[in-house]
Amino acid sequence: MEDTLTIVLDNQDLLSGVCGANDENLKVIEGFVGGRIIARGNEIRLEGVATEGIRRFKPLMDNLITAVREGESPSPEYVRALAGAADSLGKDGGEPLKTDPVREGMIHIPQGLRRVYPRNRNQGLYIQGMRSHDISFCIGPAGTGKTFLAIAEALRLVLSKKMRKLVLTRPVVEAGENLGFLPGDLAQKISPYLRPLYDAMESLAPYEVIRHLEESRTIEIAPLAYMRGRSLNNGVIILDEAQNTTKEQMKMFLTRIGEGSRAVITGDVTQIDLPRHLDSGLLHAVSVLSGVEGIYVAYLHTADVVRNPLIKKILQAYDNEKKR
Repeated sequence: MEDTLTIVLDNQDLLSGVCGANDENLKVIEGFVGGRIIARGNEIRLEGVATEGIRRFKPLMDNLITAVREGESPSPEYVRALAGAADSLGKDGGEPLKTDPVREGMIHIPQGLRRVYPRNRNQGLYIQGMRSHDISFCIGPAGTGKTFLAIAEALRLVLSKKMRKLVLTRPVVEAGENLGFLPGDLAQKISPYLRPLYDAMESLAPYEVIRHLEESRTIEIAPLAYMRGRSLNNGVIILDEAQNTTKEQMKMFLTRIGEGSRAVITGDVTQIDLPRHLDSGLLHAVSVLSGVEGIYVAYLHTADVVRNPLIKKILQAYDNEKKR
C-alpha cells in the first residue's frame, strides 16, 4: 500500500532552502525514500511511497527544516550524509548519538574546497572521538573514510591555527614488490607510499594552500622510520596504514607525541603486509591500550564504506569467500 505525506512550511524562503538549487536536495531524498516529491507553494508533498519511506522521510525533513531555520544552506552532499547517518542509525542497533552526527560532525576547513560531513553513525562517532581524545585509533576496511576524515580534521585544526603543525606518516612496507629495486633515489622510492596522503589533502584544500603549508613546514610527510628520536609538540600527527607497523614501531610512534598534540592512528587489519613472524603493532596497541583513559578506538565496517558502492560489494564477496 502506497501512502502520501504533506509538510507545510512557514514561508517560501524556508521551502527554497530545504529544496536546494534546482530541487537537487529533493532529488537526493527521493533516491533515499523512494516515491516522488513535489514542491508547490509552501508545501512539500511525498507521493507513491510505502510506509517505510514515510518513516524515513519525516525525520530527514525535520532536520533539514531546522538547519535552514538556523541559517544553514543544506547542500546535496549534506542531505546524502544526513540520509546515510539516519540509515545506519536504523540498522546497526547502536545507542543513539547524543548530538546530531552530521551537523555536529561537520568539518569546515578554512580555505578548503568543501565541507566534509560524516556519512554514517560510525563516522560521526569517529569524528567526535578525534575531537575529544588526545590519541584516537580507527580500524576499518578500505573505503570507509579512515584517512580522509583524519586528514580533514587535521587540516581544520591547522588552518584555523588551533594546531601548529601537521605530520603525516606511514610505515614503508613492500606489498609484493621490493623497495630496493624501485628506480630513483630514496625520496623517489618513498613517494608512491605517501601519494595517498597527498591525494586526500589535495581533494580537501586548493593546491596552493597545501604547497604553502609544505613550504612553511607546517605540513610534513615522512616515513615512520624518520619519527625516531623526535618529540612532536602542538601538532596533529596521523599514522596511516598502521596495520603494517611492528610492536616496536608502534611504541616508538606513540612515545613521540608531545605536549599539546593529538594523534590519529588508522589501519585495515585485513591488509597486513608484514612478514609472517611479525605481529601487527596496531592490533597489539589496541589490545594493550584499550583501557587507558584518553585513548579512543573507532571501528568502521563494510557497511560503512563510502568511497564507491561497488567497493562494499567487493569486500562482502571476499568476506563470503573466507567463510566457505
